[in-house]
Amino acid sequence: MADVQGSILGNAVLRREDPSLLAGQDQFYDDVDVEGVGHVMFVRSPFAHATITSIDTAEAVAAAGVIAVYTHENIELPDFQGFPMFDVKLNRPPLARGKVRFVGDIVAAVIAETREIAADAAEAVVVEYEQLPVIVDMEKALEPGAPLLFEDFGSNMIFETAVGGDDDPLEGAEHVTEGRIVSQRLAGVPMETNGCLAIPDGDQMTVWIPSQNPIAVKEAIDGMCGFDPDKTRVAAPAVGGGFGPKAGPYVEFMIVAKAASLLGQPVKWTEIRSENMVSMAHGRAMVLYAKLGTTADGTITGLDVDIVADAGSYPAIGGFLTVFTQTMIQGVYNIPKLRFHARSAATNTTFTAAYRGAGRPEATQMLERIMDMAADELGLDPAEIRRKNFIPPEAFPITTHGGANYDNGEYEKSLDAVIAAADYESLLAQQAERRASGDPKQLGIGVSAYVEVTAPAGLHVEYGAVEINEDGSVTARVGTSAHGQGHVTAFSMIISDMLGVPMDQITILQSDSDEIPRGAGTMGSRSLQTAGSAVHVASGTVLDKAKSLAAHMLEANADDIVVGDGGLQVTGVPSSAVSWADLAGAANDDTKRPDGMEAGLAHELDFDGTDATFPFGAHISLVEVDTETGRVEMLRHVAVDDCGKILNPMLVTGQQHGGIAQGAAQALYEVVAYDDDGNPTTSNLMNYAIPSAAELCSFETSNTETPSPRNPLGAKGIGESGTIGSTPAIHNAVIDAVSHLGIKHIDMPLTSQTVWEAIQAAG
Repeated sequence: MADVQGSILGNAVLRREDPSLLAGQDQFYDDVDVEGVGHVMFVRSPFAHATITSIDTAEAVAAAGVIAVYTHENIELPDFQGFPMFDVKLNRPPLARGKVRFVGDIVAAVIAETREIAADAAEAVVVEYEQLPVIVDMEKALEPGAPLLFEDFGSNMIFETAVGGDDDPLEGAEHVTEGRIVSQRLAGVPMETNGCLAIPDGDQMTVWIPSQNPIAVKEAIDGMCGFDPDKTRVAAPAVGGGFGPKAGPYVEFMIVAKAASLLGQPVKWTEIRSENMVSMAHGRAMVLYAKLGTTADGTITGLDVDIVADAGSYPAIGGFLTVFTQTMIQGVYNIPKLRFHARSAATNTTFTAAYRGAGRPEATQMLERIMDMAADELGLDPAEIRRKNFIPPEAFPITTHGGANYDNGEYEKSLDAVIAAADYESLLAQQAERRASGDPKQLGIGVSAYVEVTAPAGLHVEYGAVEINEDGSVTARVGTSAHGQGHVTAFSMIISDMLGVPMDQITILQSDSDEIPRGAGTMGSRSLQTAGSAVHVASGTVLDKAKSLAAHMLEANADDIVVGDGGLQVTGVPSSAVSWADLAGAANDDTKRPDGMEAGLAHELDFDGTDATFPFGAHISLVEVDTETGRVEMLRHVAVDDCGKILNPMLVTGQQHGGIAQGAAQALYEVVAYDDDGNPTTSNLMNYAIPSAAELCSFETSNTETPSPRNPLGAKGIGESGTIGSTPAIHNAVIDAVSHLGIKHIDMPLTSQTVWEAIQAAG
């Protein structure tokens, strides 16, 4: 047995998850095969706001193959509270009671022997409505006299938050730049739509869901359905994308689980794409007003921000995300005075929730646009006005006006790195040549700098456990829930590095309440710094115990025991060694372990990082805009992101690329739209535009590393950084391309039509 040299950490390691996924061997919830399943089709409201005068289910109930039809009258489910901060008067009846509040609200659930029969029977349910006034504009919803969604609550303003008091932060400013920035409503559009399969077995219930957070969702299902928590299993198999909308419970889960319990047979709901577009939570949906005070040379003196957020019809966490926007409202800048005020409005639209970045991108979008607008008005270079106002490294740790406790940051370092990588001066020269030539295709250069929060709002605590099995393999358990991020690879690397066990002998268990006692799931770019740290600490504790046991078995000093090939050995004496299998056997044998040592080689804990971490970075985007048609083409996108100490650079690069693509999608393509009657006009993938790889350029990504002191890995999140940094860089680039025509701002998405219209309006 030889000493194991070097560390696997910091190296590019191929993902363990990919072979089975690519071979089609992984099982998704819709692949779970069960006999006698009843299929659910929901009867959804075609109106955005209406009183229900009658529901006639007789024809549907009588149809051949129909198992049951449920309305609010014959299924006992309490109203669903979308977020615990909100008044119970805003709760949602799982099956509409009295009125509907958005197109897609559930009125009835039809369960039949096949999906086709269920669909036909759903068409046979006759619902009479009396339409009510509709409000879809979040700002108009807060005006006096606006139609109320919840009369008992008495207002459409469902949440408000503020910092900064009554003092004017712009007092004494030599220049004030004002802007209105729209972060438009987006749909998550995961490759796999939503769904649920509930399987009763006597008094036991198993629920399969494609969720980012099945362990936490279990609590909602148990509570609403009245299930015994000890007899309920909630699990997620492979999951085809989440991006935030799959982070929480859905009323559909409750209806399916309750119906399965009442019927005593499996019940399954598989969402179709058009249904997904109206029933899965949307994201973003904020209007941000900013006033930036500066000196004549561009030094920031104050910032005044007012925000309206759209919570949709039944307020969920989306109505609370202005708190995250508030947290990150200072960004990377030294802002002496800041005032922030945000209100969330209920509207007759799909409710909003977390979407990649969850309230933090909106802060960066606003800051980076207003910084560019100020640079334009003051005649300053966009990169230099940022450099002038960065919080310096020596200021950390620092608590911002928004209440964020930044751990550390090297903001100028990341800006310098991206400027060098992009050859910024060369780009400026190319742009000047295009403008001088009068070419209809103009170049735009966009700069953004950002800081974001990962593991926010108490999400810095996570469960983890590590155990050495009798055969010398390792089983680890984590409370996070992977759906494409590479958790199995990352956590296996940590354990292998600590214990010397090959990665293919390590099993990672997750996403199953029968295996995981607790867990907060995967969101907020939290997994490595929380669950990864938990696995790291648990592995270290197991190693310490194993060293004591090996010392006892080898008659050596524990300080002389090191990790060797396949087990532990006395340092420098490869022949004096014991395998992990023998150690595990001895740990469970009262005659072989020292007196007072507990049986087994295992440890579990709830790791607490004490606070969030704050990744940061800088992006530069180069676009070409055809001034005759408004068409935008991405030519280059250069990103330097700092996520602390890097565990696996290949996984980091993958997250950067995915994030940039999603950020580009918001900047250039995506928007959920409604007409004045609350009808969604982007309810399928024919009219909701998302880019393919063909519409995107190759991304140039690199990293700086500023390890966080808040966890033993030095890790910060990376899952959402690409999205947060890319959107404003691309937004700024497009406007920069046409700024010489007198255009100051264009709202996203920057489609050919919107850009062309702005050019025409500018004359």
